[in-house]
Amino acid sequence: MINLPTVYVDPSGHGNFSNIQSAIDFVPQYNKNWICIYIKAGTYREQVKIPKEKPYIYLKGEGKRKTNVTWDGHDSIATDATFISEADYTINSYNIPPKGKVLMQAVAAMISGDKSTFYRCGFIGVQDTLWDVQGRHYFKLCTIVGTVDFIFGDGQSIYERCSIALNAGPLDGIIGFITAQGRISPNDPSGFVFKDCGIFGTGLTFLGRPWREYARVLFYNCSMSNVVVSPGWAAWNFIGREKQLTFSEEDCKGIGSNTTQRVPWKAKLSQKELQHLTSLSFIDNEGWIMKQPLKVL
Repeated sequence: MINLPTVYVDPSGHGNFSNIQSAIDFVPQYNKNWICIYIKAGTYREQVKIPKEKPYIYLKGEGKRKTNVTWDGHDSIATDATFISEADYTINSYNIPPKGKVLMQAVAAMISGDKSTFYRCGFIGVQDTLWDVQGRHYFKLCTIVGTVDFIFGDGQSIYERCSIALNAGPLDGIIGFITAQGRISPNDPSGFVFKDCGIFGTGLTFLGRPWREYARVLFYNCSMSNVVVSPGWAAWNFIGREKQLTFSEEDCKGIGSNTTQRVPWKAKLSQKELQHLTSLSFIDNEGWIMKQPLKVL
């Protein structure tokens, strides 16, 4: 990683700022040069927002289990997320921890900026943990925990070597859903691609259900434990329009990857489609990931 202008956040008061939002507020509007906000270990009880007019911010923590942000917002997915990123060109490598076990909409992170990357981050919640709203995003070596629709939105995203963990305790025996993707038309380029990920946890879950009528989700070369139910996918509010959905699994392994009892409308992708979706060019045909001031791990 190249040297960047850096400001330090330390809850003990020994940095430039004692909370994360103050450091973000310090960054000039319409910033055109990368700036690093180094967040020391600790638990930060605050809502964090990177507004659209503050791109080129790199939030760097000290590890998934060391730098934590927690917030008690819930119910409104639009305003109460713990972490909100609206800016383009954002890099994150810090953790967002649990928010409790009550089954309600409580978004841990809301990502709507384009060209944003997340390395070794933790997103931990119950319902609607990670709102991948829109834009091109790359998640690598992240941990995402939840129960119902805990990765949702209309993002165009690759999740590579991530841990997808079901925490079904709050469901009381109800089957959960990992994804609820929101692609709205056949020409919408969005979709969630899970590549070389692990799926495990407690309870039972579907791989996904559609939030919008052309939802697209691919699990590629993933390891699936017995938390995944045999049908794999649910049509939810789009029964009768299943052919519009692109829900697919390719080259997966583990007990939960057995597709003999999957829904009959599960998509079978061509090699060309697979290559398109699993290549980094699906989200980056301009080279913006390699231009970021952080080595791709």
